[in-house]
Amino acid sequence: MTQLTPYQIYDLLNRARPLWLVKIDLSDASLWLVDLSGSDLSWANLTRSDLSRATLIRTNLTRANLAGANLFEALLSRAVMVGANMIRADLTRADLGKADLTEADMTEANLTRASFSLATMVAANMNNTSASRADFSKANLTGANFLGANMVLANLFEANLTRARMSRVQLQRADLNRARLDGANLQDADLSGADLTGARLVNADLTGAILSGADLTDVDLTGAKLERANLSRAQTAQTDFTKANLAGAIMSEGSRPVPGEIR
Repeated sequence: MTQLTPYQIYDLLNRARPLWLVKIDLSDASLWLVDLSGSDLSWANLTRSDLSRATLIRTNLTRANLAGANLFEALLSRAVMVGANMIRADLTRADLGKADLTEADMTEANLTRASFSLATMVAANMNNTSASRADFSKANLTGANFLGANMVLANLFEANLTRARMSRVQLQRADLNRARLDGANLQDADLSGADLTGARLVNADLTGAILSGADLTDVDLTGAKLERANLSRAQTAQTDFTKANLAGAIMSEGSRPVPGEIR
């Protein structure tokens, strides 16, 4: 792909919308505040481009390369970003509500305060991302990868995290109210002070996880692995520990399940 000159980019962006820009090379381009709503940028090369505060609503970015791109406060609601490469991209405060990010790669990206509410993020890769205070409420994160991610104070209300890989993730004081985490891997995760009220963690792996001070009211931990987990000061009213493995777990006296709750 031949890289366009600044004049060619200016001329192109002033043509009638929506634009057909499949496989275009806009790497390192300055595109801040640009409006490409509804355009087709599938397979485009946007590496290191400046798309800060750009409007990309309903834009097709399937398999686009956005590695290292600046998407600060960009509007990407309902965008199609299936398989997009956003490694080390900056999505601080970006709006990706209802976007399709299936299998997108956001490894080491900055997702601080970004919104992914109601987004489809099946098998997305967010390993080692910074996602503090990000909004994933009601998002479909089935099979997503969050290894080592910083998700302190993140909003995961009613998110679907079935079979998600979340080893060593930082979820201190995160909102996981009514989230679904069946079969999720949360080994050595830090969920201290998190709100998991009404969440499902059936057969989840919480080996070595920190749940001190977490609210586990009405949580379903049927068949969960909690070996060596720290549940000190956790609220466990109506928590279901049926067939859970609590070997070596640290629990406050008031948090210990009564006889018959573990089978």
